[in-house]
Amino acid sequence: MDYFIGIDTGGTYTDAVLLEQETGKVIRRAKKPTTHHDLSIGVGNALAALFSEEISPEDVVGLAVSTTLATNAIVEKRGARVGLFVFGYVRPFKLPVVANVFLKGSHDIMGEEEQPLDLENLVDTVEGLKNEVDSYAVCGAMSIKNPTHELVAEKAISLIDPKPVFCSHQVSNHPGMRERAATACLHAKLQPLMLDFLSSIQRSMDQVGLHCPVTIICGNGQGVPLEKVADRAAITMASGPAATAGFGATAGEKTALVVDIGGTTTDVCMLKDGQPVINREGCRIDQWQTHVEAIDMYTAAGGGDSHISCTSNGRLQILPTRVQPLATMPGLPDPEKWLGCGRRSSLILPMENDCDAGDPVLACLEKYGPSTFAVLAEQSGLNGMALEKHIERLHFLQKVQISGFTPTDALHVLGRLDIGDVSTAKKGAEVLAAELGLNVEELCRQTLTLTEDVIENIILDYLGRSIWGQHKAAPFLNHRDNELFAVSFRLKVPIIGIGAAARLFLPAVAKRLQTEVVFPEYFETGNAIGAALIGMRSRTAKFPTQDNAQANHT
Repeated sequence: MDYFIGIDTGGTYTDAVLLEQETGKVIRRAKKPTTHHDLSIGVGNALAALFSEEISPEDVVGLAVSTTLATNAIVEKRGARVGLFVFGYVRPFKLPVVANVFLKGSHDIMGEEEQPLDLENLVDTVEGLKNEVDSYAVCGAMSIKNPTHELVAEKAISLIDPKPVFCSHQVSNHPGMRERAATACLHAKLQPLMLDFLSSIQRSMDQVGLHCPVTIICGNGQGVPLEKVADRAAITMASGPAATAGFGATAGEKTALVVDIGGTTTDVCMLKDGQPVINREGCRIDQWQTHVEAIDMYTAAGGGDSHISCTSNGRLQILPTRVQPLATMPGLPDPEKWLGCGRRSSLILPMENDCDAGDPVLACLEKYGPSTFAVLAEQSGLNGMALEKHIERLHFLQKVQISGFTPTDALHVLGRLDIGDVSTAKKGAEVLAAELGLNVEELCRQTLTLTEDVIENIILDYLGRSIWGQHKAAPFLNHRDNELFAVSFRLKVPIIGIGAAARLFLPAVAKRLQTEVVFPEYFETGNAIGAALIGMRSRTAKFPTQDNAQANHT
């Protein structure tokens, strides 16, 4: 018997499934924590759990991988530091990069040079940036007609600084300077993460003796060989949602919303005629509108491991960043000794055996042990935005972990989840409840309500943008509950829930939206199953386009 493996590596868990190649029947499933400091450990643990005396690695004919790591990195504002050069565009725009530099140099719509490239300024700027960035992106006006300026800039940058350079004409042939620039920047920003991820897949396979072709699931629902992904990392944006949609299509619903709730993000996509819808104009993730062809979907921060904090004026809030839940951190210092509001809402911990005395933050952690932002601000010599950026960088380099109170902890305290240390979660809840003048149960219920609010808003955001467009929908959706009126919605289509956290949050959200929620068999590991199904099917499969889906998107 031949078997096929599907893997989904998320921000919190790595799921693996073993399917019969001929029938698609699920034979075995595994869910293991994602190990961010070394992804191969979590992937290897999940793979190893699939095999037995009856089924060995030699019986596996293929492996397909989906991942939300690229999407999560964008939502959490992680990734490589990028320097962006834009030529010949007179209306400046901003992207979340280290430097956004506009220079002279342009072509007309026929591809004829209108203005020479300002090479002198380019060279001077690169000299000043080379110690501040990890990669570069270049985008020239009408480079889709004539890429000469981008190619010259790529060569000039490489002669000064041998870091990766990504040209917009190589990643997009569509008009739209901002979208092409964003697409090139994303490739530059995500490449180090993708190289690390692909290496971890290979190491994990070697550890369990697995030798078979590997397919990486792209955002458009198609698969590409592992070796072709390294330099095109952004095509894996929406990889997880693509696998989600592939699995959601097995639920038997003609038209439905598929909602995947993970630890870091919530992903929403649509089924029409029982199939995922493709947006060929390019997907939007967080504030990035791109030219990356992908499932018509929307992803935003909000999940089981979202950071719950209280502000200095005593208000509970949910932050867009993911932290390690208190309940899942063995040996964590007693929350009574450090947890509080504001800059005491999270604890920074060094990774094992990784204290660099030359780094001010790592040196403080080595001297004082796990510390809050408040302590590090006092002891490291860094403060404010500089400290936040520095810790973000250390987190990206996997030199530190960050832990805090999360919806996962609230679920533990309320007795609705049992995957970690309930006592640590409860101590954290007691501290925050005391700060806010609440009892523990009130705090935890408010935490879950905040999380449900976020998930509901993500769903409505997706639907509103799809029906009315981004600019018309945003003001209305952002103010639908104010001092003068409140608006409620009734969805005319069911919700298909996917992901281990879906059962915990979606029933309440579906009730608010006056619709039903469906949980297919094996919904907890739906992305991994979707990846395997995509890996096994013909790559010529056709999906509906976004234009054809508008009429039924209600």
